[in-house]
Amino acid sequence: MPSGTRRSLFFVLSVIIVCGFLGVGFSQINRGPAAAKSADSDVNDGLRQFSAIYDLLEQNYAEPVNPDKAIYNGAIPGMLHVLDPHSNFFDPKSYSLMREEQQGKYYGVGMTIAPRNNKVIVVAPFAGTPAYKAGIRPGDAIIAVDGKSTENMNTGDVVDLLKGPKGTNVRITILREGTEKPLDFNLVRAEIPRYSVDLKFEIRPGIGYMHISAFNETTEHEVADALEQFGDLKGLILDLRGNPGGLLNEGVGVADKFLKRGQVIVSHHGRSSSERTYTAAHGNGGKDYPLVVLVNRGTASAAEIVSGAIQDHDRGLIAGEVTFGKGLVQTVYPLSENTALALTTAKYYTPSGRLIQREYNGVSLYDYYFAREQEEPGTAPSKEVKLTDSGRTVYGGGGINPDVKVPPVKTTRFDDSLLQKYAFFNFAQRYLNGRTVNKNFEVTEPVLQEFAKFLEAQTIPHTEAELNESKDWIKANIKSEIFVAQFGQEEGLRVRAETDPQVLSALNLLPKAKELADTARQIVAQRAGPQPPTR
Repeated sequence: MPSGTRRSLFFVLSVIIVCGFLGVGFSQINRGPAAAKSADSDVNDGLRQFSAIYDLLEQNYAEPVNPDKAIYNGAIPGMLHVLDPHSNFFDPKSYSLMREEQQGKYYGVGMTIAPRNNKVIVVAPFAGTPAYKAGIRPGDAIIAVDGKSTENMNTGDVVDLLKGPKGTNVRITILREGTEKPLDFNLVRAEIPRYSVDLKFEIRPGIGYMHISAFNETTEHEVADALEQFGDLKGLILDLRGNPGGLLNEGVGVADKFLKRGQVIVSHHGRSSSERTYTAAHGNGGKDYPLVVLVNRGTASAAEIVSGAIQDHDRGLIAGEVTFGKGLVQTVYPLSENTALALTTAKYYTPSGRLIQREYNGVSLYDYYFAREQEEPGTAPSKEVKLTDSGRTVYGGGGINPDVKVPPVKTTRFDDSLLQKYAFFNFAQRYLNGRTVNKNFEVTEPVLQEFAKFLEAQTIPHTEAELNESKDWIKANIKSEIFVAQFGQEEGLRVRAETDPQVLSALNLLPKAKELADTARQIVAQRAGPQPPTR
């Protein structure tokens, strides 16, 4: 057996042993020495059988076996996915990416890239980064990095080339529409922050809007800064749509900003871990402005913890769709060779005792993550009935059910075709070729006519009726992409938020959110009864 194969096989056996010993530990706690001895024997039998199967595979498979692929992508993930959908193994690359996301920073040049027109295209450079300062623009096609052609590369491969140690040089060769020859940019890599609060602004006088994209090591600090910048708020839209979660402590810290000191935020416990309860350590300091939290099917984990705590304490109104339902706690165990094991060790419960996690037994991984069409928007199969502080009924066991159902915008087949063909992105680059716009720019009829001509030139099928039916949606997308190209990604996101039907619905729900919180405070105060006078 080659040395690489022996090393990989030894590694996978060590991982299985780790998992096995964890299982033995659980058995010792729950079943006693006899059961523990039996479990130990089962683990050893399993290790021998795995080794024998792998040996047969290596000797007899039709093609040479790549041990890293068989083990990192096959044996270990397969073993973990039998347990639950979220226990996971991180190979060196994925572990590095996970740590990068948690830390909220990386070293590179600072821009978003994506596949467009069979090329890797710059979507937008981040303000203040090396790419931004050098003058790289949205729409630039990256054709080489340090002289290495990007042809046939995916975006992940190009990202790997662009990243590197802080202070090192990287040469980026691009093609730009309107220039005859490729352009070379020599950049120095720098620390690039990954902001989790990617958009914050006053959407109406005194009304704040904040979108949190994930919960990393800087999220609580970013939220605190945003609230301080807003000043004296009359209301807030907290947008958690598409937020996959992240670090538990950061979720707890964010919830703390909206609750009263001492209120429960979340608890968790599992077979090998005692129950732990997290409470608001500081509280909101009496700032009880109306609060609407926007959620959807992509709202998960720490984002559900925040939503559930706000709902259970009647602090704000939850609006949108039923959330994802990810309430399993993963403990990350670093392993050798820069790998790690994320193992489910407990379950999350909201302050009222609701289990956040939805059912996954007997469900394929694909169906668990993607096939949820059988659920009507705003509904979920709930097994638990609980009560909020004021006595409102809430449901558990299937994500966080919104107080008010706000369905997502349904696009037409024509709308989807425009997105699939990057019509708005490509039009923005064409429209701004040789012209600029200011922040008073609006999509007028002449701009729409120019867009229609662009669709004809690009041979994108359309009719006048389709353009009229989706007119408002088309105008919003054109303006957003032009603002991204002219002023940066944040300005483009702001345009989207200002015209987003779900955000506009949330604005209209602020009076209802105020009524909810005021009524809840009265009910809780009445239950507490008159308090004895203090001296």
